[in-house]
Amino acid sequence: MSTPSSRGPVAAAAGPEEFQPAEVVTLGETMAVLRSQHPGPLAHARSMDTGIGGAESNVAIGLRRLGVDVAWVGRVGADSLGELVLRELRAEGLRVLARIDPEARTGLMIKERRTQETVKVWYYRNGSAGSRLTVGDVPAEAIAGARLLHITGITPALSASAAEAVRFAVDCAHDAGTQVSLDLNYRSALWTPEQAAPVLRKLVADADILFAGLDEAAIALGAPHRPERMAALLAGMGPDQVLLKLGPEGALGLIDGSEYAQDAVQIQAVDTVGAGDAFVAGYLAELLAGEGPKARLQTAVRTGAFACLGPGDWESLPHRNELGLLDAAEGVQR
Repeated sequence: MSTPSSRGPVAAAAGPEEFQPAEVVTLGETMAVLRSQHPGPLAHARSMDTGIGGAESNVAIGLRRLGVDVAWVGRVGADSLGELVLRELRAEGLRVLARIDPEARTGLMIKERRTQETVKVWYYRNGSAGSRLTVGDVPAEAIAGARLLHITGITPALSASAAEAVRFAVDCAHDAGTQVSLDLNYRSALWTPEQAAPVLRKLVADADILFAGLDEAAIALGAPHRPERMAALLAGMGPDQVLLKLGPEGALGLIDGSEYAQDAVQIQAVDTVGAGDAFVAGYLAELLAGEGPKARLQTAVRTGAFACLGPGDWESLPHRNELGLLDAAEGVQR
């Protein structure tokens, strides 16, 4: 990993693992999460659960549980929440290539379950350690040794330095012949559609694999269209594989010029936060395993369904030997 930049004292949190190649590298902000234990106004909650969450690390955990070796790159504060983030990611088997920033706090996400079916999310990430990601934090050698780099549209919205870090990571991937996977993941709390559109379009043009919801695709394209038309227009911008996440309606893929439709798995959702990240993990895991488009999409909707079965961004993600549980005829296994 590059030495710390001159912007401030930053200590590397990774050890020898940073020099070991991983199949996938991803980078972005992982935050601590506080969530109410029961439905109802947060103002009346008497206890809260702690956890972690972040789009890129959610995907990384999903991939790892499906047998893929993954490295996560990011920054955390020199605080207990940063320690929580690093401990949880390492416990999930990720290669953690992180820096501890003593001059910034770890970002925080708070989730309120107002009803059994609805969740409200607040972000406290302005000036956070994760938003201070720089080019100097990006391990070019790790990206060069990986098969795939996964990024999202969240990180460029955090700060100018984070946007530069993403740009540098993509350039490293292109130089090394590493595939680039992009999930648009638009966040209205971070920037407006007008601010996001040109940045997202540039990232789309540089991606080999693109994931998007319909609203996100409309921002990148400048206007909404039918899903099939959106997929074709996005593919025309550069990606060989375009995957549109359609929620309870499943997914649509335009993969190497051929169109594929995939129904969703019908479940009773508990918490849908993180379902899109789980979809990405399922698809990429099968791609890396050499599976065809149909198998990739089938696993993607299954991992997406698993993510909705319990509270939390990633805790319900399946291991590979659990993928068949959604088809189980018996509720009890012995």
